[in-house]
Amino acid sequence: MITYILKRLAIAVPTLLLLVIISFLLMHAAPGGPFTQERQLPPAVLANLNAKYGLDEPLWRQLVSYVWGIVAHFDFGPSFIYKDRTVNEIIAQGFPVTLTYGTVSFVVAVVLGVALGVSAAIWHNSWLDYLAVGISIGAQVLPNFVMAPLLLLTFTWWLGWLPGGGWEGGDWRYMVMPVIALSTSFMASIARLTRASMLEVLTSNHIRTARAKGLPESQVILKHALKPALLPVLSYLGPTFVLMITGSVVVDFYFSTGGIGKSFVDSALNRDYAVMLGITILVGALTIFFNLVVDILYAWIDPKIRY
Repeated sequence: MITYILKRLAIAVPTLLLLVIISFLLMHAAPGGPFTQERQLPPAVLANLNAKYGLDEPLWRQLVSYVWGIVAHFDFGPSFIYKDRTVNEIIAQGFPVTLTYGTVSFVVAVVLGVALGVSAAIWHNSWLDYLAVGISIGAQVLPNFVMAPLLLLTFTWWLGWLPGGGWEGGDWRYMVMPVIALSTSFMASIARLTRASMLEVLTSNHIRTARAKGLPESQVILKHALKPALLPVLSYLGPTFVLMITGSVVVDFYFSTGGIGKSFVDSALNRDYAVMLGITILVGALTIFFNLVVDILYAWIDPKIRY
């Protein structure tokens, strides 16, 4: 198992380095610059700004300095738009908010999705199966950019039960609607994937053998059917967690949570390449990390994967 983990780490580290290099080159290949405006700056002012941020140096030297700053100091550099703030400070302010409601949304989506999928598979073709499939289909067609305004209209405008926006340190009243909006469609996908996988496992030979031995049905489900049925679900969960964070742009916009999604959109509109690059690298690193976690869990559940 240790050898397997080390092999995966040996792949993850150069992949992350390649991501940093490609993201940096693509960002600098885009037309315009961080100080490009509708009203052109005087050449002397533009030259001073480029010299201050090192943009007048050769591209390879800028790349080496940027990579070294990340590797040695975990420093993404200063923001080009917010003169008194660094990229690290912007990420440190918004990422904990996004990570908090993203993690809660992920847990809700996984627990409800797996429970719906397993229940639908166990009681196949019953009213519970039809109800679970109906909920999954209904939730699938309601992505977060549809759910968010519906939730605001229902629980804030009409009923007045929940505040329409803000964060207030993660108070549960401010977290309910963002979590529902973000987790609904992912919960539906997990439920449908779990149901299909569970139905396939329940018809396999080792399940028939376990039942023929007279094992209790609860033991057959929990010990012999659930683990192999969750293998396809696990491969979906790694990217799903990162998608919940990157999909927070809509949630941040509608509910004004102050998460990292708003900073990413603002940096794109303001041509703040440093912030865009920092958030892009952060999301890429999270994707690589959670795929690594999924690979390790995959190998733990199914030892054949290690070989």
